[in-house]
Amino acid sequence: MSEKEKIPQLVDPSAAKFTASQEAWRVFGIMSEFVEAAQRLAEIRPAVTIFGSARTPPDSPHYRLAETIARRLSDAGFSVISGGGPGIMEAANKGAYQGRSPSVGLNIQLPHEQRANGYQDISQTFRHFFARKYMFVRFASAYVVLPGGFGTLDELLEALTLIQTGKSQKIPIILVHQPFWRGLIDWFRTTLVDEKVIAPDDIGLIQLIDQPEEVVAAIFRHYEQNGFVTPPAEREKLLNL
Repeated sequence: MSEKEKIPQLVDPSAAKFTASQEAWRVFGIMSEFVEAAQRLAEIRPAVTIFGSARTPPDSPHYRLAETIARRLSDAGFSVISGGGPGIMEAANKGAYQGRSPSVGLNIQLPHEQRANGYQDISQTFRHFFARKYMFVRFASAYVVLPGGFGTLDELLEALTLIQTGKSQKIPIILVHQPFWRGLIDWFRTTLVDEKVIAPDDIGLIQLIDQPEEVVAAIFRHYEQNGFVTPPAEREKLLNL
């Protein structure tokens, strides 16, 4: 008996075939999420994606700050995209819902914590995180990030990675409430840059801004310099995230 023949068979071939069939059908479900969401969001540009904690209560200063920023962005002509749930997401949708431009919620099915808030002009629900995260990036002209936990950090770092690696166009990434973010940014500078795992210029991808009117002004400054019309090469990047 050869050495390979001595290795126990760990996978039942019939079970593996059934699993492969399930995965094939799952791909069609994922494709349908991409197609449906892309069609529904095609007309919302320009848009700003706002990230932040689902656990922020309505009486929090962070909630009120997110609501104010979203209202100002909406009145300035930007659709506002959030994760569609409670906390900062609800505040962002609420502010935009009261403004002139569409309030968009990209909801996710989760075992706990996620429920769709009631302030959405356009509401799209996803089963898969990566399809939802693609839409955050695909349709955003800027990211505004308020205090949040692992999910917020995940979304922030993914946006930074896509821009740093040239897979996405360079757009404003604004962190709001400096006391919350300062330690992280200092760590980026004193550890990541010093260890040469990021370039010093990568820190310039991030802006720290606290005042709602300054958030809006920073986004407009970026597009006054770069224009709102996406060049063909940048559009190609967004098709190949």
